[in-house]
Amino acid sequence: MKSIKKVAALVMAAVISVTAFAGCGGEDRSASSDTLNFGCFNYSDSLDPSVMVNAAWATSRYGIGECLFRFDDEMNAQPLLCDEYEVDDTNTIWQFHIRDGIKFSNGNEVNASSVVASIERMYEEEANGDGSSTPSVYMEYESITADDESNTVTIVTTQPYADLCAVLAHPFFVILDTAAGTDYNENPIGTGPYAIDSYEVGTSIAMVANEYYWNGEVPYENLNIIFIGDSTTKAMAIENGDVDLVENITTPSDLDRLRNDSSYHVSEATGVRCAFSYMNQNGVLANDTLRQAILMALDDDTMCETTVGGMYTAGYSVLPSTLDYGYENLTDATPYDVEGAKKLLDDAGIVDSDGDGYRELNGETIDLNYLTYDGRNLADFTEAVVSYLKEIGIKATIHTTDADTEWNMLVSGEYDLLANNWLTVPVGDPYAYMDNWYSKSSANYCGYANEEYDAIYEQLKTETDENTRREMFQQLQQILIDDSAVLVHGYYHSTMISNENVIGAEIPTADYYWITTDIKPAS
Repeated sequence: MKSIKKVAALVMAAVISVTAFAGCGGEDRSASSDTLNFGCFNYSDSLDPSVMVNAAWATSRYGIGECLFRFDDEMNAQPLLCDEYEVDDTNTIWQFHIRDGIKFSNGNEVNASSVVASIERMYEEEANGDGSSTPSVYMEYESITADDESNTVTIVTTQPYADLCAVLAHPFFVILDTAAGTDYNENPIGTGPYAIDSYEVGTSIAMVANEYYWNGEVPYENLNIIFIGDSTTKAMAIENGDVDLVENITTPSDLDRLRNDSSYHVSEATGVRCAFSYMNQNGVLANDTLRQAILMALDDDTMCETTVGGMYTAGYSVLPSTLDYGYENLTDATPYDVEGAKKLLDDAGIVDSDGDGYRELNGETIDLNYLTYDGRNLADFTEAVVSYLKEIGIKATIHTTDADTEWNMLVSGEYDLLANNWLTVPVGDPYAYMDNWYSKSSANYCGYANEEYDAIYEQLKTETDENTRREMFQQLQQILIDDSAVLVHGYYHSTMISNENVIGAEIPTADYYWITTDIKPAS
């Protein structure tokens, strides 16, 4: 009974938020032809792309800002705010023509200078240490200049890039009006189809159609973003008509019910997201044997098929098996073997000497600080991992927080294990994603270091041949597997669910785009 009351209370909170936006208290709170109510998880309280990666994604996902390019479902970069570009033979001098006639949502003109100012601001904030976003991981440049007469931006990079257009499609490079004088955290001014009217941090965002939108008609006059953290609550909200669109229902029974109801359209995308836990090697997990035993103790197939109800495909590499990076040629160095894991620990002298059920290392009981947040089944995975580790005498304590706090604790290294879910090809290939384990990177938050890995990764910086790059990515994967460097959970199936009031709601492969002009009233 207590659990039922808790869910009911959560639903009521969501209903109150939606009703407040709609300005009515009638029985039917579903979208009218001019209003879309979207229920989603809140990954960041900030909308400033420089603050953290989740904020950059939010600015793109909610239809606030756009980049020079946009990924299609094959992860190819297509022109958006840029309509034409040229690159020299060295792949280091890139010139981008900014589409004529575009305005920000406040009516200010988008020209070459405003594009340069927006990109430069990201790098300035990174250099100042004012945020944790790292655009330099994706692009390093010698110069970036604007020619407003020709409306072109020229970027001279420090090394060749196989496809700088794909890099500039990343949400770190969303183009915002730096001259607007608004608070980037709560009211960034972009070129997307919708503009912020009001923002109640952590609760909701009221948005209106961008009257200056350049790329066709904006389907809704009003867009209400309603933050709903619990998956079952999101399912109940759309079934009750309190919202018309939700993302990522992760409770299997709820998702199956919606799939089997013709009143709802369930769009699914699989294959490019990996859920994994960082293993912080600046602490107790610097011990190679301990990491190996942990990975051997985990039954990945059962966790993916049963624990999270098939929401993930099991795997042991940081790159999904559906991508063309040689997964079929990899060898799992730590297959599921509970007794083997125990023997490894025993042979290494990592034993339970005081009889409390948990092993010690260097005279202290191992108690892993395991951070997670309640999104994309990560909390379910962490609970299962803790249970499996108990079987081999390893204690792990879960600390559940919000996505923003978890990210900050990742950056500061305040964890042993930390669950996350990443898009593995953020700029069309996995180069920037694999930077997580490059020892010289500011984005290496787990302290992993391997000279062979570093050497191959550094070669990738200047390698432009696609086949060679593919082979090098395969090598990097195997090194991480052999070093037991990452706890891989599996490969996620993203979803977007709409009711019969809405058409055109599809979850894209890139997962950068939730609210687009393709989503329209059904009548």
